[in-house]
Amino acid sequence: MKIAYYLPSLQAPGGIERIVTFKANYFAEHFEGYDITIITSEQMGKAPHFPLSPKVKHIDLGVSFDLPYSQSIVSKVLKYPFRYYRFKQRLSNLLNELKPDITISTMRRELNFITKLKDGSLKIGEFHVSRYAYGAEALKRKSPIVNMIKKRWANRFVKNLSKLSRVIILTSEGAKDWPELTNISIIPNPISTPVEGKQTDILSHNAIAVGRYAPQKGFDMLIPAWSIVAQRHPDWKLHIYGEGDLKEKFTKLIDELQLNNNCLLHHTVSNIAEKYCMSSIFVLSSRYEGLPLVLGEAMAYGIAPVAFACPCGPRDMITNGKNGLLVENGNIEQLAKQICYLIENENIRIEMGRQAKIRAKDFTMEVISRQWKSLFEELMEYAPQ
Repeated sequence: MKIAYYLPSLQAPGGIERIVTFKANYFAEHFEGYDITIITSEQMGKAPHFPLSPKVKHIDLGVSFDLPYSQSIVSKVLKYPFRYYRFKQRLSNLLNELKPDITISTMRRELNFITKLKDGSLKIGEFHVSRYAYGAEALKRKSPIVNMIKKRWANRFVKNLSKLSRVIILTSEGAKDWPELTNISIIPNPISTPVEGKQTDILSHNAIAVGRYAPQKGFDMLIPAWSIVAQRHPDWKLHIYGEGDLKEKFTKLIDELQLNNNCLLHHTVSNIAEKYCMSSIFVLSSRYEGLPLVLGEAMAYGIAPVAFACPCGPRDMITNGKNGLLVENGNIEQLAKQICYLIENENIRIEMGRQAKIRAKDFTMEVISRQWKSLFEELMEYAPQ
């Protein structure tokens, strides 16, 4: 079976890049007779951030919409029609040449035309975020004109989704947000960090959070929550690992709350598994997610999680009170209270960590890959000849 993925690039150390690489490598190495190609458009000669299996082909179209980053908005807007036309032609020509059985879109600008291509492949779209985070659904603007444009964009987006052979949603909670669609399948993302033989030090006085220094991840709420925790438990430390534009703002917030000894910001590290194993509580403070991979990874190491019940993901992964604690989305005081609960109840923390590890087995690549393989075979069985 020939499968082609498209995403803009493999340069960044982001979640989409990591998951697509991980799945493509696994399919190519473990599924007999599978031919996997990843198509990018903006790799521009740079190596993928995550290593590709020698069995996975990588082809770049050489069409950059965003580079150079120094270009003005005017220049970018003026050049966009030509770049879009060139991107569409090159992707179309390549798919006609490859003749894949299935083409998987990561829901970018290719969604506008991919179902119209005559390359013979079935088209699948896979979401890596929730509807709340996607395009027109992400933010509500005050401008009536902007809202009207976004509403029209959203309607066209849904229409394009309905033309796909299948739309993959990460969670059952997220699937409910698309009542217009009848072509949905639910397949979570797999945990991609190796966990075999590794276990957290559930007795350590360290909590951990991982994510971009961006509004979505809610660290502006987590840091004040930790200020409350630190007053009751000054011997505990919170370690936050990430990169992003808001790091300076968070540093100032830590200074203002006098948390320099209790809340520490770190750069992204390649050995995040070691950091998980040094922690006994994981905190997810996101405003929204698709399916938070870091939550699944932390649970796989046996860390007791506390998470905002944000859309979407935490409710699908955590059974409140059994393998973690769910907190009203955005409630800083309750977040602090539940963290303190785990700190003060060591036996409960240990048991929740044990149950979290059991739950995380449902998100291993071995389990998730079987769902993908079943989907591919089902689609091919009923595909028009």
